[in-house]
Amino acid sequence: MLVSFLAVGRQVLILFIMIGVGFLCTKKKVFTETAIESISRFCLYVVTPCVIIESFNRPFDSSMLKGLGITFISAVGIHAMNIAIAHLTIHDPDEARRRVLRFEIVFSNCGFMALPLQQALIGADGVFYGAAYIAVFNLFAWTYGYFQMAGAAVPFNIKKILLNPGILAVFAGLILFLSPATLPDLISSPVSSLAALNTPLPMVVIGFYLATGSTLSILKDKGFLYAMCMRLIISPLISLMILRYLCGLTGNVLYAVTIASSAPAAANTVMFSVMFKRDSQLATALVSISTLFSILTMPLLVSLAMSL
Repeated sequence: MLVSFLAVGRQVLILFIMIGVGFLCTKKKVFTETAIESISRFCLYVVTPCVIIESFNRPFDSSMLKGLGITFISAVGIHAMNIAIAHLTIHDPDEARRRVLRFEIVFSNCGFMALPLQQALIGADGVFYGAAYIAVFNLFAWTYGYFQMAGAAVPFNIKKILLNPGILAVFAGLILFLSPATLPDLISSPVSSLAALNTPLPMVVIGFYLATGSTLSILKDKGFLYAMCMRLIISPLISLMILRYLCGLTGNVLYAVTIASSAPAAANTVMFSVMFKRDSQLATALVSISTLFSILTMPLLVSLAMSL
């Protein structure tokens, strides 16, 4: 387990060096909030879809398709479990805080934080399975997450779900994976180059949130502390035990799912809180500080998964 911990810790430390660059650049006024929003949109609409499509650009393999299905089902179960936990345990009298805390427990940063680590530790297979987790994340984020943050009745918009870039990329990738064709070099080369930005750009964005987030004094807030512990330790640990010992899951699928489920709070927590005028300061603190503490929790949980 020590070897696994050191290997995972090394990769997380590499990510945090990049986060540190974003942190320092923010402190030196290199980045503005408008610039970071543009980078985030670029990652969401271009870089992440390229990563997903690149991971599916491979010859068909029935065992990989089976693993993809298992990842999808596991991700659905994890999100459903987190929703139940959030609603059973979070009863903050302040509606704005309550909705943010519940959202944070349910949704991990399975794109920006998990994909680079899946790629570093497992390679293309990790991104392949990570894409299925991201698809489930988007389905839940734009249904449950959207309505949870909105609060009041909002119209169900199937277009926002199906036309989400993450979902479209998975559909396109699946068609590519199931067909006998692969992308020509003229297409695959720029897709690969854009996909390579998936590690540095999201880390810089996270560095910005760390630099502009709340101080560690917020750790005195019991609701904040509980939600962060649930996101970083309790929920992913329960998920790991269920998948390993009740479902018998092992290997790369287990590792990929554990990386995704143990990631810190999703960046969407901030974006949705701003969109629906919830407690955006709390949301920013949850994203930034949970990311900071994940440098310890993610290596522990992922190395545990690799040693079981």
